[in-house]
Amino acid sequence: MEGLERMVGSASTTFEVGCSVRRAAPIVLVLALMNLAASGAAIGQTPPLGDAAHGKVVFQQRCGLCHLAAPDDGDGGQGPSLVGVVGRKAGSSPEFGYTDALKASGRIWTPQALDAFLTAPSTVVPGTAMPMAVPNPKDRADLIAYLKTVK
Repeated sequence: MEGLERMVGSASTTFEVGCSVRRAAPIVLVLALMNLAASGAAIGQTPPLGDAAHGKVVFQQRCGLCHLAAPDDGDGGQGPSLVGVVGRKAGSSPEFGYTDALKASGRIWTPQALDAFLTAPSTVVPGTAMPMAVPNPKDRADLIAYLKTVK
């Protein structure tokens, strides 16, 4: 209990429902950690293996309006090409004018970095122009599996 109190604070403020922070905080922390583990979003965690064929469908439906990764992926053009994105430094393709935030992020697009970014782009890189998140963990894993195939 002492370790949890150090992590969440030792205040004993009472909520309107009469539950003290001291008693509720460890429960909330445990529930939050369980939710994080279930979502596969833990920092540094490898995203689950995905289905590249379904990832191509996800790409065409969600990403193809702005990005290209293959000739039949969509209209693309507003965003950078994602051909060879896995392993590439963020904001480094000379053919696209990236935001200063993305160029300065220092990120390498590993599967883990892509998973985090696609979960919440503007949270991971504040100031990015990327407006679309992929909230579904399976869709993200499939999309990343597809992006690994386009070189």
